Amino acid sequence: MAESKWVKYDKEIEDLLKIKNTRSPSEIAREIAPHLDTTDIDLLRTYIKRKTKKRSVIDETLHRGNLQGWDCKVAWVKNTETGVSALVTNPDYKDSQAVSYERIRDEMVSELKSFSPIVGEYKRTPTKDPHCLILDIADLHIGKLVTTYGTGTEYNVDIAVKRALEASESLINKSEPYNLDKIYFIIGNDVLHTDNPKRTTTAGTPQDTDGMWYDNFKVARKVYTEIIARLSTIAPVHIVHCPSNHDNMSGFMLADAVYCFFYNNENITFDISLMHRKYTKYGLNFLGFSHGEGAKLEQVPLLAANEAPKLWAETEFRYTFLHHVHHKQYWKFKSGVDFIGMTVEYLRSPSESDIWHSREGFTGSKVSIEAFIHHPTQGQVSRLSYNF
Repeated sequence: MAESKWVKYDKEIEDLLKIKNTRSPSEIAREIAPHLDTTDIDLLRTYIKRKTKKRSVIDETLHRGNLQGWDCKVAWVKNTETGVSALVTNPDYKDSQAVSYERIRDEMVSELKSFSPIVGEYKRTPTKDPHCLILDIADLHIGKLVTTYGTGTEYNVDIAVKRALEASESLINKSEPYNLDKIYFIIGNDVLHTDNPKRTTTAGTPQDTDGMWYDNFKVARKVYTEIIARLSTIAPVHIVHCPSNHDNMSGFMLADAVYCFFYNNENITFDISLMHRKYTKYGLNFLGFSHGEGAKLEQVPLLAANEAPKLWAETEFRYTFLHHVHHKQYWKFKSGVDFIGMTVEYLRSPSESDIWHSREGFTGSKVSIEAFIHHPTQGQVSRLSYNF
């Protein structure tokens, strides 16, 4: 246990307590260390106050046994002079194998400081006949473990990362024929497979996992920052975070960490709130995004019209992109004859079916990552896929 920094004042404190035992700890602290600021004076006052307290029998036993700085979690303390026989827990014990949140935080802060330079708005050539790109890596599930012995397919952290980066680059290349003046990059949507050290989802459902939760968090952060940095060289990027059921808490913290990475970059904007349904527009395009495990499908258009009435009124081509089910489903809703209200679709996932889904028959769907091209006045004009 580390020695207190106030030990150097012990002799002065003891002398003052002997000759001025009517003085308060605060008065003694100010007398022996007048140079300290208010915070340190208060800490020193607390230290002095503790020294003035009468030791308990157990404290006296620990003192006699010289159990100061003991490097164990618990100890059975016995002393015939004080008559103590007790199991004592060391409150200062730290397991060297345990993962410290402070260590992870400090590492993250260090990385953020080195990676988040001030980046002004890029000077871009004015775009003729512009389009936007929607890149949506749905349900990546970093940390999911699938083995060929159990399902006939394989999926792990390395495969997830490879697919995300490989598909993103391919879809970016496929979008080159279109003049992009805006990119929407959708994050979240079960990017992490679990939400806690117990290897379960947010709701507590156990999962087959690959890797440790903290390593997977850092892997996901690196994947996102690499893709976003690449996209920002092409056009201004707007990041939309969709909260999800596998990683509701850690997914939000991941989105916030990515936001911190690019806080000083004027080419990137964020919507990382915990709102379950997000809306934005591009020209006459209404763009909605949600993980898809909440509201019923038939409620989606009416919810959009109610939650974003101004965007609804200002747009002609309306789309909502859902995730969660890992396979393609597609609906069109009509608000009246000849008036298309909204197109809603579920996107495919790049992750394989785990052993439970395989056993239950939820398997065989196309495994891919999708992107979409929209024209500001003509709606969706192209759909891009990278199949695995």
